[in-house]
Amino acid sequence: MAGAASFKKKLNLLDLTFLGVGSIVGSGWLFAAQGAAAYAGPSAWLAWVIAAVAFILIGLTYAELGGMLPRAGGFVRYPNYTHGSLTGYLTGFAAMLAYSSVAGVEVEAVRGYASRWLPGLASGDGPSAWGYILEIALLVVFFLLNYWSVNVFGKVNSIVTAIKFIVPLLTLIVLLFSFHGANYSVGGASPGGFKGVMQAVAVAGIAFAFLGWRQAVDFGSEARNPQRHIPLAIIIGISISALLYIALQLVFIGAVPPDVLAKAGGWAHLQFQDAPYADLATSLGMAWLANVLFVDAVISPSGTGNIYVSGTTRVLFAWAKTGLFYSLFGKVDRRTGIPRGALWLSLILAIVWVLPENYSVWSGLVGAVTGATVLTYVCGPISVTSLRKTSPDLHRPFKLGGLAVIAPLAFIAGSFIIYWGGWNNNRFLIGMTLASLVLYFAFMDRDEHWHQKLKSEWRSGIWLVVYYVFMMVMSYIGSFGPLKNPIIPYGWDLLVVAVGAIIIYYWAVASALPQPIIDTDDEEDVAVKAANV
Repeated sequence: MAGAASFKKKLNLLDLTFLGVGSIVGSGWLFAAQGAAAYAGPSAWLAWVIAAVAFILIGLTYAELGGMLPRAGGFVRYPNYTHGSLTGYLTGFAAMLAYSSVAGVEVEAVRGYASRWLPGLASGDGPSAWGYILEIALLVVFFLLNYWSVNVFGKVNSIVTAIKFIVPLLTLIVLLFSFHGANYSVGGASPGGFKGVMQAVAVAGIAFAFLGWRQAVDFGSEARNPQRHIPLAIIIGISISALLYIALQLVFIGAVPPDVLAKAGGWAHLQFQDAPYADLATSLGMAWLANVLFVDAVISPSGTGNIYVSGTTRVLFAWAKTGLFYSLFGKVDRRTGIPRGALWLSLILAIVWVLPENYSVWSGLVGAVTGATVLTYVCGPISVTSLRKTSPDLHRPFKLGGLAVIAPLAFIAGSFIIYWGGWNNNRFLIGMTLASLVLYFAFMDRDEHWHQKLKSEWRSGIWLVVYYVFMMVMSYIGSFGPLKNPIIPYGWDLLVVAVGAIIIYYWAVASALPQPIIDTDDEEDVAVKAANV
């Protein structure tokens, strides 16, 4: 591997937008409509609206951060800039879990749909040995596409995204001709009501379906005009995808044949789980559409998986740049502009996620991925507000209006999504992240300089440890937890989460480092105009 080098600035606004839309429109749209209907019935469309609003709020805070400080893997680095090593480490670990698992989700989706043509790929509810071989082979293909150069990767992704966007639009138009308005009066969802809507956001794949908007931030160092294009790519990507998803959910509810719905006894027992839109098309006698959907079920998740192998690479690179992960993964290959060491680790981690004994089916992986990802998102509203306070003179090509209202609302929205994910997901994700603090102390135990950093930055980051503990406790004692009789009943638990989140938000902003630690002179060669840094 060559020595230190810079990223190649090859990506334009279209590339960045397609990175976001290409990540968003993956396996989520193929599966989530059925899951949302099972939880919320005809109200499932509202879950998509809630998720879209939540991610637009969060995305707007990152639009300012990404335009101001375009960095590879910015989600990991911004908390480190504003609150020091503890928040940087915890965010990095959660990001590693979140990013590395998504490619596994997508190849599982490909394998699941492909098993309709090749039954030998499945064994019971999961992959067979041949299924695992297919999943790993796809991950290797994604690795190779990323290994050559960011330019090859970006152009391939733009082409794939343009192709895979056509199929959801075609599905939407065709199903409109089989619309039954009476379906909107059918019940039978579990649990139904607004609680069902909230559960659908977190565990049916709806929040997961929006997670890809962050790619414009992660590829910030490779954008030609990051200050202008990153904010635009975030806003355009979320908006386009939200409109598509809401429309698809509305037609899915309306297109289910009434006799099929009556035979199932309601939305919770509708038997379209394995391939919802393809099964729906088959039940409507549209074999041609079902076949088109099966083809797209290979293309769409594959495109997203390809992006996430690359995105994981940038996150591992960013984590290494903070000094809290092995420096090997912070080196960029001079010829290709790719951090190849991090890319190899990205491949290995993605393979680990799809191996037996791990989460091995789409529905199992989605809740874990969503929770881990949002754990990394919630630091953005805090970092952007902290920088407004500590570094008012930083050049902000995009300055978010109404930040004093939007940032705390974004933090609360992210907290709700984590909480709705439930105890099983949060005990695993938060438990692992907190347990990994052992590694944090090992990385900090170097010399006197790092010992002093540990002492001075611990106070700036302890809020995040408290936040994680608070969310895990609430996941157990609240109405989304395992207790038959929750200690804090439904409704009151949402109020407690909101109040706790807002208290921790203002505590975190007040705990920011007096002066951010921004790496303005690293090999990414990003010009940051800051009179006070």
